[in-house]
Amino acid sequence: MSQTLIVAKFGGTSVADFEAMNRSADVVLQDASTRLVVLSASAGITNLLVALAEGQQAPQRAVLLDDIRRIQYAIVDRLQRPEVIRDEIDRMIDNISMLSEAASLATSNALTDELVSHGELMSSLLFVEILRERQVNAEWFDVRKVMRTDDHFGRAVPDVQVLAEQATAQLQPRIEQALVITQGFIGSESEGRTTTLGRGGSDYTAALLGEALNAARVDIWTDVPGIYTTDPRVVPTAKRIDEITFEEAAEMATFGAKVLHPATLLPAVRRGIPVFVGSSKDPAAGGTRVCNETRNPPLFRALALRRKQTLLTLHSLNMLHTFGFLAELFNILARHNVSVDLITTSEVSVALTLDTTGSTSTSASLLTQALLTELSSLCRVEVEEDLALVAIIGNQLSKACGVGKEVFGVLDPFNLRMICYGASSYNLCFLVPGNDAESVVRTLHRNLFE
Repeated sequence: MSQTLIVAKFGGTSVADFEAMNRSADVVLQDASTRLVVLSASAGITNLLVALAEGQQAPQRAVLLDDIRRIQYAIVDRLQRPEVIRDEIDRMIDNISMLSEAASLATSNALTDELVSHGELMSSLLFVEILRERQVNAEWFDVRKVMRTDDHFGRAVPDVQVLAEQATAQLQPRIEQALVITQGFIGSESEGRTTTLGRGGSDYTAALLGEALNAARVDIWTDVPGIYTTDPRVVPTAKRIDEITFEEAAEMATFGAKVLHPATLLPAVRRGIPVFVGSSKDPAAGGTRVCNETRNPPLFRALALRRKQTLLTLHSLNMLHTFGFLAELFNILARHNVSVDLITTSEVSVALTLDTTGSTSTSASLLTQALLTELSSLCRVEVEEDLALVAIIGNQLSKACGVGKEVFGVLDPFNLRMICYGASSYNLCFLVPGNDAESVVRTLHRNLFE
């Protein structure tokens, strides 16, 4: 593919309704290099489909189906020639109805993926129609033909090799002929069953397709014009970052910044493809460019906040001068599929938080009775909930002098539960009580960025 291909991805709010879809169409048509468009489901649809997949009784199913119908029909009814697409959408909704009836009898991850995939299928069909009404040569493409994954339903892992071969064979010729519209978030396993790539999967799809087709850039269009020094809803004075490195952006995403999903950047990083993040509501506002390196990276780049953290503190006198305690502890956690996020240790205790990034589970659901029972046989367990993790993202933090004073000097009024610093030169993070989180972020932002 020529080095000028741009892959553009639009999130749920950017395809939420007729107006939003038209704004997104404007963005696509502004740049002739945009030849491949990846869409999420219209805002709200995925949650309704997930609810149906959990298995509902008939009355509740009817309510949820009506909601889906209402959101999608609000777009269909505004088209100049709605009859072209109405049958397609009706067929999709019949399908959803049939699958949700099956879910009411027995739920499964495979069934959930099959159900949830309809959100992206519908939004991409509607978007093609909107473009065709503007006399654009647009073509709908089923991404499942190229996005081969394993069969880990709910969080399937793409096969990059197969994707590259299939994209070259099936997508490349089409992109040269037409503007191609496809789906984010979904794929298929070797037997053809539909899979999904986990939450945030549409950005990931866009980056994977960008890598497979060796794109010049991947544009992620959301409802915010770029990446900010912290969440502007918490700190209205947060500033936009014009250029940021992949490492910094991935750190921010890992620690809770909602703009990009951490895994999404990997395919782009592997190929050194820059990623642009902008707002489809206001494309003229500019955005943030994420690339391999930036000039003069600052010591402090941004603050991220992750709520609903659970802290486990494990005490055992057996730890004193013995071998293997930590190994045993990690073995137990691994057996229960729990991945550890942060950890600090003392002579006789270990404090750790659980990693829930990217999965649909919460830390509370990871702490099963079976896990707690098994841990209790090894040590005394304390669980603290409702904490928040504040992360300071920067560069060469572990080599700089005076970082402690800059950061902790202003946090006198707050109780810090745990501090992690030194393992990464890109971040310094700590836990605070949940209800202090926003005040801590505001105080730090004022001190470090204003």
